[in-house]
Amino acid sequence: MLAAPVVPAPEAWRPVFDPYPYSYPYPYVPVGGLLGIGFVSHPDTGDDLVMVVSNDGHGLFDARTGEKIARDRDPDQEHSTPDAVPDLSCPGLGPVAGQRVRIAGLFGGGLHTTTEDGWTLEVVSPAWPNDRVLLSTDGGLPHSGPHGERWWHIFHADRSTLRAVGFSPSGRTLAVATSSDLTLWTRDL
Repeated sequence: MLAAPVVPAPEAWRPVFDPYPYSYPYPYVPVGGLLGIGFVSHPDTGDDLVMVVSNDGHGLFDARTGEKIARDRDPDQEHSTPDAVPDLSCPGLGPVAGQRVRIAGLFGGGLHTTTEDGWTLEVVSPAWPNDRVLLSTDGGLPHSGPHGERWWHIFHADRSTLRAVGFSPSGRTLAVATSSDLTLWTRDL
């Protein structure tokens, strides 16, 4: 694990965010004080949306384009963090206003670690506290085959603390959230 370099996700997955200006070593969007993220489906299109909860409020991103489609810089203090309710959710915003969105991150919770068609995500820490995110098609540890063929080291959290890693329920989006940024990959099904 220590010798496996960070490599691009396999061809089925493409980075969502524009590599300029933030691209080390994968395109991301900065989100200072990120606490957690959650997935929700757009009510009209069914597309994946990613809700981000941070110290600076809540944001909603289109998971295919990376466009920020809604922002609440001053959410109601009673609902500003997911630890205020037992199901770790926050009120939706923009097109999902009126819904609750479950959030995974600093306060707990989790995202999907597998897809219906066999992709798997794992977080390993061979050099703790720097977490590594592995994507595979071989069912997970122990990995069969060499790095870059059936498993890929796609993310190394050496600059910030990992908050959440997972797939959307649809399996079309893969997200990695740290305390300082959000990285997304998407694919066609």
